[in-house]
Amino acid sequence: MEAYWLGRFAFGCHRVACYHAAPAMSDPIPEIDRIFAPGGPLAAAVPGFRPRPQQLEMAQRIAKAIAGNLALVTEAGTGTGKTFAYLVPALLSGGKVIVSTGTKTLQDQLFNRDLPTVRAALKVGASIALLKGRANYVCPYHLERAMDAGRLASREEAAHLRKIARFAERTKTGDKAECIDVPEDSGAWGLATSTRENCLGQECPNVKDCFVLAARQDALTADVVVVNHHLFFADVMLKDEDMGELLPACNTIIFDEAHQLPEVAGLFFGESVSTSQVIELARDTRNEAIVAAKDYPALQDAAQALDKAARDLRLAVKGENLRLPAARVESESEFRAALQGLADAIAELGRHLDTQAERGEGLANCLRRAQELAAALKRWRGGSADPEVAGGDDVVKWVEVYSQAMSLNLTPLDIAPIFRRQMEGHPRAWIFTSATLAVGSNFAHYCGELGLAEADTAVWGSPFDYGKNALLYAPTGMPDPNSAMYQEAVAEAAWPAIRASGGRAFVLCTSLRAMRRIRELLQEKLAAEGLELPLLMQGEGSRSELLERFRFLGNAILVASQSFWEGVDVRGEALSLVVIDKLPFAPPDDPVLSARIDKLRAAGRNPFMEYQLPRAVINMKQGSGRLIRDEDDRGVLMICDPRLTGKPYGKAIWRSLPPMRRTRDVAEVEDFFLRALPVELPHEQSQP
Repeated sequence: MEAYWLGRFAFGCHRVACYHAAPAMSDPIPEIDRIFAPGGPLAAAVPGFRPRPQQLEMAQRIAKAIAGNLALVTEAGTGTGKTFAYLVPALLSGGKVIVSTGTKTLQDQLFNRDLPTVRAALKVGASIALLKGRANYVCPYHLERAMDAGRLASREEAAHLRKIARFAERTKTGDKAECIDVPEDSGAWGLATSTRENCLGQECPNVKDCFVLAARQDALTADVVVVNHHLFFADVMLKDEDMGELLPACNTIIFDEAHQLPEVAGLFFGESVSTSQVIELARDTRNEAIVAAKDYPALQDAAQALDKAARDLRLAVKGENLRLPAARVESESEFRAALQGLADAIAELGRHLDTQAERGEGLANCLRRAQELAAALKRWRGGSADPEVAGGDDVVKWVEVYSQAMSLNLTPLDIAPIFRRQMEGHPRAWIFTSATLAVGSNFAHYCGELGLAEADTAVWGSPFDYGKNALLYAPTGMPDPNSAMYQEAVAEAAWPAIRASGGRAFVLCTSLRAMRRIRELLQEKLAAEGLELPLLMQGEGSRSELLERFRFLGNAILVASQSFWEGVDVRGEALSLVVIDKLPFAPPDDPVLSARIDKLRAAGRNPFMEYQLPRAVINMKQGSGRLIRDEDDRGVLMICDPRLTGKPYGKAIWRSLPPMRRTRDVAEVEDFFLRALPVELPHEQSQP
């Protein structure tokens, strides 16, 4: 068995360049060779460009897949240059291309830097667009309603709303990224933007001034459209009424950071009802009633009652940041009563809206939303998702609890049949690429999740010299990861490495609880030795703020959880040590994972080897990928979990990591840093 595993939208710069796409080439390979050659167009246009065999081979394979309308799944190690490897054949193809990414950061990089650079180097004419979700745009209709209602949580939000109103009068795009004097997380934005649920579409009285509609109409004419995975599934594959024509017109779809697709697809191919949706419906109903039904106070009362019912449901489940099987919460009388109270409150609001809906499009929209929420809640209580959404496949019923909200979810156990159906029909190329898709060189797990049995696959290793520049350290004497004192053992084992590196470290944890405890222990060690190394922790600011501080400080220790395992790029000496507390196996009591395990076991399959281990390998490759981001980077990857070396399956993880030198001796780690990064530790006071 081991051998098996080892063998919504905004238009970017808010204009579409008036170019004509290059004609498709019958044989793109000679042209690809020329472009990536030492003296070719990329070398002339990109400072520091160096030909890489892996990049050239990847571009050739993608060009063939595009020409043949094939599905291709590729893994390319860090430093391969996979962005240029897919952009060059995409721009040369002459067809319409959708590029879908996993993060907003990569979206912005593609649109603002990489696409213009490659387009200029190739001297091809191709219009490009960056698509953002509705929440990134001021909605004139909802902004006007919010200003009329005047109900805000604080004076600060009221001031923010006034600033947004002034911004809306002068902006040409409506993109909130341009409104720099209102924080991105201000509650005022929720009142001044639209959602899929409350957008009135063509029936909106402000449709002529709609920033979203104008941007989408422009984007439809672009040759290359950059989206993200959430938008792709929400607005393209699920056929949003405004964007339904985008996918049929597309010749090529490229998924970068494709390792995220199975989880995102599960989210959108399932069904969810959240207390946030209900509270937004109550808020929008109140605002619409103030304008269109001020003489009918019962509607305001019903909206207020619905708001309270949603908040009561959240309070009926204790704790936060939990994923629970529905059966566990449904066994509690308090939850059952609160759920019935919510259903009754939605029905009551619907009855009042039905009598007033004809008085305005906004009220009619609220009635439709109330009816849809009532139907979705009924399906959740019955454990059966909408077959048009989930495809009629088996689903798992579960609850996710946040600090201020709760969602009731129905998630398909197998998204492969649904994804395959979405791929059928119009012939086009499907390209899936990431630094982490395979287990060893085997794509069986990933292709099985998405139903890509017929896809071609390819792996290219990183061009970086890991043997020279990196060290993998697995400490000895570590206790069982489930032992009560495991976090203490991690901190104790990691401290000599952190001290030797002079900070400059990520400590990546597999749970928030472990993160907080390890941070406390490291704080104690810093204080005991009088070291002034900055100690940061996830949650003390936004991810971008923490990364900016980490880079600026140059000698910080950042203790973090899942959100820092991927999509984080810190180059140079500021990050020279990555410590991982445990192998990243998902908790077996996670309701979705537990249901999938049961289904695989019932089918006579091995869920650990076929599902849990491959996912852990992919996640571990993501976490370890934070260390070496550039050919000049040097550093140590420390994996504390004794299962890496003590369990047979640990070899599958060990061998899937980059080819670093291995050690179990902390003295080698200290010597590595002494030679690679000579440091002088900052003490609170000079030592005698």
